[in-house]
Amino acid sequence: MILTKRIDRFPVSLPSDWGEGYENVNLGCTVENQETADYQLPLFLSYPLKKRFIACSPLLGAIDLSPYLKGVEQVTVAGESGREARECDYDWVLNIREQCLKADVKFWFKGTGSLFKRDGVVQKVNPYKQGSLAKEMLDKL
Repeated sequence: MILTKRIDRFPVSLPSDWGEGYENVNLGCTVENQETADYQLPLFLSYPLKKRFIACSPLLGAIDLSPYLKGVEQVTVAGESGREARECDYDWVLNIREQCLKADVKFWFKGTGSLFKRDGVVQKVNPYKQGSLAKEMLDKL
């Protein structure tokens, strides 16, 4: 698995024998909001890859991924961590999950991030509990 925030550099980084991609390489592209999704994902989908995933991380706004999910195996979502973290809203997470369900794409809510909004309430989440809280919330759905 290779994850990049700079998918526009992908073509200059390919090995000479890449062809249509390697079977054992799953390449991921990160997007954090609609603006980056609309710029990065058309490029990402245009490149020769056998396996691809999208990482909405850190998720900083609502994103409509539906035009970009064809040929994507999985979408991961996580909020931003750290002292200067920006808020992640559970409604954004659930919306992306719904898009993935409709497109038959695997979905993984990896972590809440440090500032997580749910039901209108923003809470600070301990870094060591962000993954388990995300899993717990999805298990309840």
